[in-house]
Amino acid sequence: MLNKRIAMISFHTCPLAYLEGKETGGMNVYVLELSKALVKKGYQVDIYTRIQDLISPEIVNLNANLRVIHLKAGPKKAIDKKLWPELVGVFSNSLNKYIKKNHLAYDIIHAHYYLSGLIALKIVKQNKHKIPLVMTFHTLALMKNLVARNNREKESKLRISAEFKLIQQSDHITASSKADLEYLTHLYECPEEKISLIHPGVDTKIFYPIPRQEALDYIQSITKDKIILYVGRLEALKGIDVLMHALKILLNKNSEYKLCLLIVGGKNGETSSEFTRLKALQKTLHISPIVGFVSQRNQHELPYYYNSAEIVVMASHYESFGMSALEAMACGVPVIISQTSGISSLIDPELNSLIVSAHNPLQLANQIEKVLSDSNFSARYKSIVLPFVSSMSWEKVAENMSTVYNNK
Repeated sequence: MLNKRIAMISFHTCPLAYLEGKETGGMNVYVLELSKALVKKGYQVDIYTRIQDLISPEIVNLNANLRVIHLKAGPKKAIDKKLWPELVGVFSNSLNKYIKKNHLAYDIIHAHYYLSGLIALKIVKQNKHKIPLVMTFHTLALMKNLVARNNREKESKLRISAEFKLIQQSDHITASSKADLEYLTHLYECPEEKISLIHPGVDTKIFYPIPRQEALDYIQSITKDKIILYVGRLEALKGIDVLMHALKILLNKNSEYKLCLLIVGGKNGETSSEFTRLKALQKTLHISPIVGFVSQRNQHELPYYYNSAEIVVMASHYESFGMSALEAMACGVPVIISQTSGISSLIDPELNSLIVSAHNPLQLANQIEKVLSDSNFSARYKSIVLPFVSSMSWEKVAENMSTVYNNK
């Protein structure tokens, strides 16, 4: 291998966030796991992110060829996402100074999310030599706005404009799903030859089937009820309210069911508007006693939550891929997903019944009931998904990404 040096830019979220007690999501996992797999292929990777506390060291050496570098841009604390764009220029200057001070030269800049892309453009323009820019958006503003229910949920015109600009000026784009590839092609007018479809991966050394009682013991649950599980951030577009409505419908139709809904995600001491809305909804639907909220868990804890559940549900109104669904599948746990999730295009036709329409609690309730009432479903499901998941390794993702890098 060529020992290329890669600059990964993950401006607004640190891939080590779960170790630092900060909010995490699929992008954190993606950046870190991809970087680790690239290093195994012989690359050197520096991940640049904004420092968000007073205690994180400037440099965290994960191994000889992989570093996370925290740069100062604005206050050393988490800030409202509306303020992120104001720090793009400051972060770009910090990054450029760091590169020059340490006499670093990169073969590729890989930016994650549009803000990181804007930073990368500034670095590319300030460099004497042409550095290819690879862009991964993770989510798209036009699609988020399509499902937004009020102005507060809408992405800014600045973001939309930036995404169009990045598509024009990046050297290559990677899409996590077939749907996002088509959105990029047809909504954002990106030439198809400029896009590579590279699905995220999963670490099967972490996510694998565990006996349910062992999982329940680990999460310290004494419930004898069947657990319906959601894992992810608390955001309106995730469709958690749809899942709550489906649970109410299911219990009303089948009073003999003993169920509980476990919602894993959000921050400790969550006070967001979405958390408040969901807490109010569970009272309105009279399901408060059977709905539990658990703050975010790290990658090594999540397998126990997945394996404690009968079903994992991802009812998102828009999901560029859906890494929590893939993690649950690796654990052999049935996953019901909305057809708007990018991972839905990879589901085996034999499991099409697990794909439901977005914003359709009646259909979701019916599909949950079908899975719960079929005693043979779990075994059939595992026989289909576990071989599939084995092909979705981060090593495979790194191999595909390496092909992109080497063509630049």
